[in-house]
Amino acid sequence: MKKAYILPIVFLTSLLSVSPVFAQTTTTGGVSQIQSFIQSIIQVMITLAGLVSVGFFVWGGFGYITSSGNPESLDRSKKTILYSAIGLAIVLGAFVLSSVVTQLATTAFGAGH
Repeated sequence: MKKAYILPIVFLTSLLSVSPVFAQTTTTGGVSQIQSFIQSIIQVMITLAGLVSVGFFVWGGFGYITSSGNPESLDRSKKTILYSAIGLAIVLGAFVLSSVVTQLATTAFGAGH
């Protein structure tokens, strides 16, 4: 029953974390519009993945604290923390990679600011 609350919370958080989009006045055309669209999608996905990862950190930490010496619960909590750390590292790596690709694409296609 507690899992039913996770999806609405993630959805509402994503609505609050989206930045506003303003109209562009440049005449560069499609490349900068596509770049802005892809950057917005990546930013929202990274924000959501980071929030999910932090949620699993908290979940694993809570399970670790409340395991009461039960080896199965302790191992499960350790795995949760480990996998959430791996997921967070992947998300941060994807953010860095997308930034590098964006800079390279901006240089290659000449979509200036």
